[in-house]
Amino acid sequence: MKRKNGKKKKWLRYGGFLGIVSGLYLGLFLLKPAKTASALENSAGILREIALPLILVFCAMVLMNRFLQAEKLTKYLGRETGIRGLLLSAAAGIISVGPIYAWYPLLKTLRERGASYAILATFLCNRSIKPFLIPVMISYFGWRYVIVLTGLTAAGSMVVGVCVGFLTEKKASPSPPSGTASFPPSKSL
Repeated sequence: MKRKNGKKKKWLRYGGFLGIVSGLYLGLFLLKPAKTASALENSAGILREIALPLILVFCAMVLMNRFLQAEKLTKYLGRETGIRGLLLSAAAGIISVGPIYAWYPLLKTLRERGASYAILATFLCNRSIKPFLIPVMISYFGWRYVIVLTGLTAAGSMVVGVCVGFLTEKKASPSPPSGTASFPPSKSL
């Protein structure tokens, strides 16, 4: 019964959101039909723009959940991977395509499977490096500028990743030996 209740609440939450948004659009359409139609066209355009990246990320998540065990992921992207994990994350960020928010669900899944915040931050920082835009940048700014900028961006992303990891990762506190009380003792009322 409890599981059924949880599913019902989930459907109510998502259905409620959809209902509210649909109701707002309907109400606005009655008041300002031209502006509402324009807003719907803009929303459809955004949906068309992000559909392919979202599908790619969804497929990547399905493949990751199907074939990648948490132990292997932790080995390559966990807290103890060091520079190898940062380099792998930097390369993945550079070759990733699509809008950044399309990657958030995948990054959340990676985090739940053991990836460190340092790895996630490095990935997100390296999204600004786009290999297919480098020739255009060279034509505008020259190759020396582009090489220096790209190199410093990649190196800086790893520094940012390490700093984010240092500031956000919780340190594992040693548990008290068995048979001893924890301090402070809990008081029940």
